Amino acid sequence: MREEDARDLLKRMLDAAIAAADPAAVLAPALPEKPAGRCIVIGAGKSAAAMARAVELAWPDVDLSGVVVTRYGHAVPTDRIVVREAAHPVPDEAGHRAAAEILATAQAAGPDDLVLALISGGGSALMTLPAPPLTLEDKRAVNRLLLASGLTIEDMNRVRRRLSLVKGGGLARAARPARLVTLAISDVPGDDPSAIASGPTVPDPTAGEDLSHLVVRLGPNLPAAARDILLRPAEPQSDFSPDFRMIATPQMSLEAAAEVARAAGITPLLLGDALEGEASQLGIAMAGIARAVAAHGTPAPAPAVLLSGGETTVTIGDRKPGRGGRNTEFLLGLALSLDGHPGIHALAADTDGIDGTEDAAGAIIGPDTLSQARKNGLNPRDHLDGHDSYSLFDRVGALIRTGPTLTNVNDFRAILIA
Repeated sequence: MREEDARDLLKRMLDAAIAAADPAAVLAPALPEKPAGRCIVIGAGKSAAAMARAVELAWPDVDLSGVVVTRYGHAVPTDRIVVREAAHPVPDEAGHRAAAEILATAQAAGPDDLVLALISGGGSALMTLPAPPLTLEDKRAVNRLLLASGLTIEDMNRVRRRLSLVKGGGLARAARPARLVTLAISDVPGDDPSAIASGPTVPDPTAGEDLSHLVVRLGPNLPAAARDILLRPAEPQSDFSPDFRMIATPQMSLEAAAEVARAAGITPLLLGDALEGEASQLGIAMAGIARAVAAHGTPAPAPAVLLSGGETTVTIGDRKPGRGGRNTEFLLGLALSLDGHPGIHALAADTDGIDGTEDAAGAIIGPDTLSQARKNGLNPRDHLDGHDSYSLFDRVGALIRTGPTLTNVNDFRAILIA
């Protein structure tokens, strides 16, 4: 397969994965019956504004109002639902104000109202209302520690739910006695409702757990107020049963990408939508599978594509990091392990269009990526060790820039063995 054909196919698979999670296409069929009274919309996440607009278009004749918060640059025009913007992944004052506004909006709902919660990935940082006596600065410090900790997303959410007034079911309790329906786009391994945006409309299943081991992992820089809350026993929650509807998931997006592969005569191998672990180490493991396909035709003969989703982690350590994200770090680990293996190309990107905090969704590599980097005077191993994958791929023109996609079903990875 020609280089340009391989790259085009990989990009078309990414486009299909993103399109399968477009709120404009998937939200309306999941809406409940129209309410007799008001519909009050609340929500948070990278897709919250696009979801709010989809509700407005689907229900032009319903008394709609409400407020949602999304990431800076992810807003879309709306007519009846207010859209706020805030920072991600580290919370800011705008997110703090928006969370308080969303909570007050939920509390104002009456028994005849429908509260429609629109939840998507990123909502945890965007809707930040710390449990007293925790301050916003304390919460920001905790978020920075979490992002550099190497903890799994499940453990991060254990911490976030315990420290919040709105997460772990906080919004659901605030909306009583109104009927509450949640529409969600999953960005988490296993599509656990309590993990998407840290579960603001579902009970916290870990409320009674001992989190002392996570306090140890987060280290001595953990703010004292956060340490006290995390070490304090919390009451298990079983006082409500949520109406929670998943409208898009990573698996749905992988299956859409697989259809593109099949149409091109390529065998898709779906390795899972919930792969986790250190990004560069997963790259090494995936290189081994790709080599097996190329050399032995197992688990399938070439041409084939390895598709996977989930959320890896990048453990920074004490060294000051360069510029990078988990997807570009995965690809650099993969490229180093493949070492220019002929006929293997790969793409990895965050489906929200932003890999980490950079301006690229991810990158795309081929057999000549490392040689191009070295011709530019770059040492790929040094860039991996320094968590500076973005800079390397930027220099060789391998970054993928989609801009905000207004959805988020986590990471998409495709390794094409031609």
